[in-house]
Amino acid sequence: MTFLLSRAFVSLTLRPSSSSISMANLTTNAKSRLRGVVFDMDGTLTVPVIDFAAMYRSVLGEDEYRRIKAESPTGIDILHHIESWSADKQQKAYETIADFEKQGIDKLQIMPGAAELCGFLDSKKIKRGLITRNVKKAIDIFHQRFEVIFTPALGREFRPYKPNPDPLLHICSTWDIPPNEVMMVGDSLKDDIACGKGAGAFTCLLDETGRYGPDDFSVTGLHPDFKVDSLSKILNILETNFDLSP
Repeated sequence: MTFLLSRAFVSLTLRPSSSSISMANLTTNAKSRLRGVVFDMDGTLTVPVIDFAAMYRSVLGEDEYRRIKAESPTGIDILHHIESWSADKQQKAYETIADFEKQGIDKLQIMPGAAELCGFLDSKKIKRGLITRNVKKAIDIFHQRFEVIFTPALGREFRPYKPNPDPLLHICSTWDIPPNEVMMVGDSLKDDIACGKGAGAFTCLLDETGRYGPDDFSVTGLHPDFKVDSLSKILNILETNFDLSP
């Protein structure tokens, strides 16, 4: 189900998506207000356990997987490719994806630092939302195990999904907070950072293993405002660079 947003709300609040704000800029100028943080789920709030390469191979086949990977070195948008297939082929692909996602749910672990970061946000009365390309069932299980609720929490049932900015804009509209007072946090440059930039929000890339570098930012044209290797480091970024008053 797609939610329509007020054009006035969007047009008045978007930050230029092509600009990257450095920590130096934020600390030397007046601090920007921050009233909400939206998280990705898999690989951000939860420890990455899904073997995405194996999943893509199962869905696409080895030859097609290699071809698409060569054309898209920064990552494969499997859901985008599936959308152009016939209904029967789509159903089989989604069943394969669901099998891999179930394995991920069975092994679900909360990312180190997630509980502390959420506790900090709650202490500052900063809203928390969630956007994932996983299904609502996975969100429900995550909420049960983490015992912390993110709201709104949008799965891929919300169309269009990331990297389209609409899910993030919908959350901002629901909160009645402009996108330039919100941060998008995620581990995917092509999905999470693209979504945040498109909405005009601040962006923070979680890169635990150092897989992203300047070349990736240049190739994609996506430059996150912040880059961290653990969720715990976001606390210092928020306190140093933003006005967190209610």
